[in-house]
Amino acid sequence: MAVDCDLSGYKEAPGLTAAVRGEAVALSWTGSGGSQLRASFGIADAHPIIREMAVRGRNGAWTVLGQDLKPEFHVVAGKRRISNQQLSPLKELGLTSPEILEREKWKVFWDAPLQVPGSPNTNPGLPRSPDEIRRADSKFNSRSCAVKTDGGRIEVSFDGLSLGIFAGRLQFTVYKGANLIRQEAIAKTEEPSVAYKYHAGLRGFRTGPGNRVVWRDTARGWQKYEFGGGPNTDPVALRARNRLAIVETGGGSVSVFPPPHKFFFAREIEMNLGFVWLRKDNAGSFSVGVRHGDREEMYRPYGVSDELWNKRVRHARGFAMGNFALYNAPPGTWQRMAVYYHLSGDNGPAVLPRVMEYTHDDSYKPLAGYQVAISHFHTHFHELLLDAGSFDVQPSWLPTFRAMGVNIAMMSDFHGDGHPTDPGPLRFHEQHAYFEGARRHSDRDFLIMPGEEPDAFFGGHYTMVFPRPVYWSHVRQSGQQFVENDAKYGKVYHAGNAKEELEMLVREGGLVWQAHPRTKGSSGYPESIRETEHFRSDRYLGASYQSLPVDLSEKRICEQRCFGVLDDMNNWGGPKYLFAEGDTYQKFPEDDTYSHLLVNYVKLDRLPSFDQDWTPILQALRRGDFFVTSGEVLIRSSTVEGTGSKRVVAAEVEWTFPLDFVEVVWGDGAKTGREVISASHLAPFSSHKFRIPVDVSGKKWVRFGAWDTAGNGAFTQPVHVR
Repeated sequence: MAVDCDLSGYKEAPGLTAAVRGEAVALSWTGSGGSQLRASFGIADAHPIIREMAVRGRNGAWTVLGQDLKPEFHVVAGKRRISNQQLSPLKELGLTSPEILEREKWKVFWDAPLQVPGSPNTNPGLPRSPDEIRRADSKFNSRSCAVKTDGGRIEVSFDGLSLGIFAGRLQFTVYKGANLIRQEAIAKTEEPSVAYKYHAGLRGFRTGPGNRVVWRDTARGWQKYEFGGGPNTDPVALRARNRLAIVETGGGSVSVFPPPHKFFFAREIEMNLGFVWLRKDNAGSFSVGVRHGDREEMYRPYGVSDELWNKRVRHARGFAMGNFALYNAPPGTWQRMAVYYHLSGDNGPAVLPRVMEYTHDDSYKPLAGYQVAISHFHTHFHELLLDAGSFDVQPSWLPTFRAMGVNIAMMSDFHGDGHPTDPGPLRFHEQHAYFEGARRHSDRDFLIMPGEEPDAFFGGHYTMVFPRPVYWSHVRQSGQQFVENDAKYGKVYHAGNAKEELEMLVREGGLVWQAHPRTKGSSGYPESIRETEHFRSDRYLGASYQSLPVDLSEKRICEQRCFGVLDDMNNWGGPKYLFAEGDTYQKFPEDDTYSHLLVNYVKLDRLPSFDQDWTPILQALRRGDFFVTSGEVLIRSSTVEGTGSKRVVAAEVEWTFPLDFVEVVWGDGAKTGREVISASHLAPFSSHKFRIPVDVSGKKWVRFGAWDTAGNGAFTQPVHVR
């Protein structure tokens, strides 16, 4: 029976075609390096089906990679709750109306909707009930499809998808210049307070000689499963490096992976929980896909002394019980639950480099004139060194960061570790260990900057860094002076209030910014301090950028909370910026850190050594000479050209995944506007210099951003034009 498919939105283009052929709509396209691919889609018993996926080999012959494959999804939904950590500052600020609390619950971090009965004192309304958790597999009642061309991509969508409390459609997308198929459920729910996760994949790959699943384990060793065991009841989670499983089909392969960043919600640690899966369904077929676990796991504690070991065990246990927040699904929002397939005529090890090009091998590509900077990591460095009795113990996070191409690591000890409120002797001893450890483990191309999240006097949580090691305490006891000369440590500060803390920043040339604004312990900030002397100071850089929360209906990472803060701050007054932070704890080389990390490319010709002045780094930040990125989209240069009201925003951008759009955002001091320009016609693995005219009449500032089809992106800092 011929498939009923609406092609009114389709426009034929060289290297990207669609046609209805009997029981299927057939797509053919040119992939990377001129490779030729095809895929056909149909409906069988009201269920959408991939009738065939194939790639043309170098000898001109077509290799079929899969036939009669059925997409499948699984959703687990729980109840979203605000956290007690958010409620504490909101209560202090008098911001507890039902409308405010309803809005703020969608910014939660400390929430684990699938953890029954829940971690005590983490959220109001506990204990959780098992009845709150609903699990559902996808069901289809599809009768027709629609084909649409959007620049260099074709979308094929099928109606009739139900997924428990969600309902919507299934969509496949192919891209000219890429060997990718994106499969996604696009669905919404009208229920309140929904937090959820999803699994997605394909069912129907054939077992037999030459057909197997291969992957690299977390130690980079190649593993395989050839389906010689018994059938599985549940998906088998694979702790695969790079979130990647590869189906080998004898003559080629289908690589399976999630969106590299948008798939992941914020956590305290980046332990690999197994984000891809396989399942032997019967003797003749198997399935593969992407997944999330139901809960966090404990990271490996460290400690030589019993005291520190037990402390770290409690810490790790607290993370595992209290934080696994899932995705937000506010009522009526179209959630996009995606999985990617990469088609190739090569098998396992040969295809791996091609797939890893999309994330630069899970690293941050070097850019001439820039240094890659990260911030806000609670690894308890000084505690590790003191407990081990040596400053020369290499921390496990150091090779983790270095392998990703990080040049500047701004750490944040004294947050749950050490003695941050000690008035001097004990804290200064610990600071000395912190500074000496950072000195010894820095390198020519890797600088450890010992920062802190003091949370003392400025309001909410905030991060602070200096251009050199600075000894200071958050406490000034009776008889202590603001500045003293310590016989062992030299100049030390005892800050007793916000004025003194700001004075210390001014004297030492330091910078401070709001950590996780409008969530966690910074709920209600920075808006509640916008009129303070310290916020108006040029020492207050702005706020941090982090993928928290995750709402899969948003096209940008941290679309509402983070960019809402950035745009508001610049409408309020002078230049303020967003600096990407991690805000995570212990980490190891086998973790999946890349997917949880956003970074800053700071404009610097060279990296200072530890014993040199780091002022050039902080000056570049204060000028806004940096851009933030997930890594797949890079902004080589950007400027606002011209004078008067007629300006041009010029930005040279490169990307890996197919680009989706670029935008110019502006504010007039009261409200924010934007111009979004489609980039769907541009090929993947390309670059382009955008020149976008902007009339700045009545505008106060402008900024630029670029986002790809997988939800990855980069943005510049606001440039004030008046």
